[in-house]
Amino acid sequence: MSVPTKELKPMEVVEQGRAALADWERGQPENFYESDRHLQNILEFYWGATRLRAHSERLSRFGHEAATIIDQAARSANIAENLPRLERYSAIGERTEDVMHCTDHHFAGKYIYGSGAMSVYARPDNNLLALALFYLSSYNGEAGHNCPLACTAGVIKTLQHAGNEELKTKYLPRLLDSDYATRFHGAQFLTEVQGGSDVGSNAVTATLLDERQNKWLINGEKWFCSNVTADLALITARPERAPAGTKGLGLFLVPRHLDDGTLNGIFIRRLKDKLGTKSLATAEVEFCDAVAYQIGEPGRGFQHAMDYVINTSRLYNAVGSTAAARRAYVISWTYAQRRQAFGTEIINFPLVQETLAEMRCVVMALTSGSLYLAHLRDEIETKKTAAMNAQFFRLAVNLNKYCTSTSGTETIRRGIEVLGGNGAMENFSVMPRLLRDSVIFETWEGAHNTLLAQSVRDIQRNEMHETFCTRLNEMFASVEDERGMATVEALRSELAALPGLDELSASVLLKPLAGKMMWLFYLACLSREAAWEEKNNRQIGKRAVIEWLWQKHFGGSDRKDLSNYLQQLWEIIAAL
Repeated sequence: MSVPTKELKPMEVVEQGRAALADWERGQPENFYESDRHLQNILEFYWGATRLRAHSERLSRFGHEAATIIDQAARSANIAENLPRLERYSAIGERTEDVMHCTDHHFAGKYIYGSGAMSVYARPDNNLLALALFYLSSYNGEAGHNCPLACTAGVIKTLQHAGNEELKTKYLPRLLDSDYATRFHGAQFLTEVQGGSDVGSNAVTATLLDERQNKWLINGEKWFCSNVTADLALITARPERAPAGTKGLGLFLVPRHLDDGTLNGIFIRRLKDKLGTKSLATAEVEFCDAVAYQIGEPGRGFQHAMDYVINTSRLYNAVGSTAAARRAYVISWTYAQRRQAFGTEIINFPLVQETLAEMRCVVMALTSGSLYLAHLRDEIETKKTAAMNAQFFRLAVNLNKYCTSTSGTETIRRGIEVLGGNGAMENFSVMPRLLRDSVIFETWEGAHNTLLAQSVRDIQRNEMHETFCTRLNEMFASVEDERGMATVEALRSELAALPGLDELSASVLLKPLAGKMMWLFYLACLSREAAWEEKNNRQIGKRAVIEWLWQKHFGGSDRKDLSNYLQQLWEIIAAL
């Protein structure tokens, strides 16, 4: 005979619900690194156990700081009354063109830069380490500093690869400094009001002032200037008598202040009122005889910007989108474990399980692909890989930025769905802020159509689709995945039509194929990791994730064997 369940009083029911939410808050990770076994496995897969041990203390310490100190500071810095404000003059009326940030903004920055996320670039093979630290920081969305990190990394790489020795000596030590109080931070001001993604129409001018000292004067306006108070900004400008279009653009380094401390002809027109990344100051800027230094040889300014600035930001963008999506999954999974409806925790409902399973599969795929590209960049920069892989990287980094930003936004939106009405509340969780930041990530450093158009040009001019498919085939062959190799060859046949079309028609055809390209790429990355995990006893349920992704993107049917499908969902979400 069953014992009757005690009927709860109304207030007891309310307190029980509130206690479940309090338990959910307590259940959030206190260390984003230690709670992310997928990240740990990826790093060990590429580095090996010895190098991972060498970096694990740094990663674990920052993982804890990101989950506790930085999380709370970023929340506070994004409250309306704490957002950046423009202060053009000092207390005695001097023109400063400054932006004021709240104390918590600077508190977060102390720990973010203190992680060494920029200082590790002093070594040439630390892209993966830098982006692993950035991944942990980006659990908190943009957080006011993660866009500046990406921009600063772009300035560092540009100086390291294309700067003269004088500029390297003068600026690199401060850019690589991990002390927030003394470090220099960077920015990239490329977009103009009339051009947007059409950089070739840029009208900002550069006039030679002193050829011996490589000094130029910059005049004109830039339309989107994130991290507007950066110590150093990379900008594109057109020297006098230079040809039209991108070929005529030069790349210039503009210090915010001259050597005597005075403002360097940089004037803020207004701050942008953005949908997201609100604690990051973005502005319109006017240059009036600002002193600048040309980077690299004339005629290669735009190419240098693409190689060292844009590609760096696109890789950072992908990792940031992915980490925010991972945070959304963690929040949703812990919530579903505790939130009750109709007498049971909502994680027991198959539709919730399906949502969580899809979130986890997508997050793992995006993380594996993006960090593989960080690892590949290490190999390219240290000349440890074949030249063809530089072409693979060029195409993959653009399509990956496209796919991670769109999938990241969708994943966060699905997480809000799991939280129901609570998910839409700004003061309930960080989820609304992550969603707004993610929408900005979608347009930051290349809107979707721009990325597709550039990819089409690369395919038509250099047949990069062949290089892309060859690399994927090698990755699947390394784990003897016949299904993967056969699907790559089918994709190769579909892509073969692109070079014979006009560019506009080819871009329309590429759009659906781009998804196939990237999901095959993610599956190749996951498959190699899964084989290593099984060999080294590091399994985290990745085979179930792989099979779900194969069925989702290449299964060809929406019909499901429910008995197997429900078991598969549970295998995917059984552990965080």
